[in-house]
Amino acid sequence: MAIPRLKKAARVILVGAPGVGKGTQAERLMKRFPQLSAVSSGDLLRASVRNKTPLGLQAESTMQAGNLVPDDMILKLILNELKAKRWVSLATSVSDALPAEPSDEPEASFILDGFPRTASQASRLDALIPINLVVSLVTPVDIILSRIASRWVHAPSGRVYNTDFNAPKVEGKDDVTGEPLSKRPDDDEETWKQRLRKFDETSQPLLDHYERKSVLWTVKGNSSDEISPQLFAEFEQRFAEF
Repeated sequence: MAIPRLKKAARVILVGAPGVGKGTQAERLMKRFPQLSAVSSGDLLRASVRNKTPLGLQAESTMQAGNLVPDDMILKLILNELKAKRWVSLATSVSDALPAEPSDEPEASFILDGFPRTASQASRLDALIPINLVVSLVTPVDIILSRIASRWVHAPSGRVYNTDFNAPKVEGKDDVTGEPLSKRPDDDEETWKQRLRKFDETSQPLLDHYERKSVLWTVKGNSSDEISPQLFAEFEQRFAEF
């Protein structure tokens, strides 16, 4: 079977409720399409603070004062990362609000994680770096709640198990250390119902924004294994060649 390769740059955002499996789909896409990279605003922010860059020092000061990091700062972090990879014009800046003239080379493909979360942020991003595919991942709420009820973790390592589809070899024990597994403190049904309601309220304007831009595509499934084949097929149709 021929291995698909990207023929042009894919600039992608995955949108989905907590527990829907965005991380799983991102990992599978990057494994199937090695030209695709992850760009995480959260990772960039943490690295910038840790390395005490000028932006990192500003962000740290903002957070220590109890404030949210401004959109401009996040956009600068993202833009700096894309500039460092030579995926956008080095001349562009957030303050100019000029398009970044992103490269259309397949190697300039990325999945952007953590930003934007609102339609306002999406408009700011559009002005700099046009996203050309937004995937809305949809799984029924009762399926997500069932997953969470079956989830157990090994707190020291962060390893996650699910008694329905990724059970530990010995019930209640970590596969590697044999230590006991536990539930996350916030993995109770009512907390998750509130999180899912909040996601629905805040995500719809973002999805509407990208619908108007004609880059929104919705995929539905009860599991990651149901969603992945549909996602691969759509991705290949839009961006790949064999």
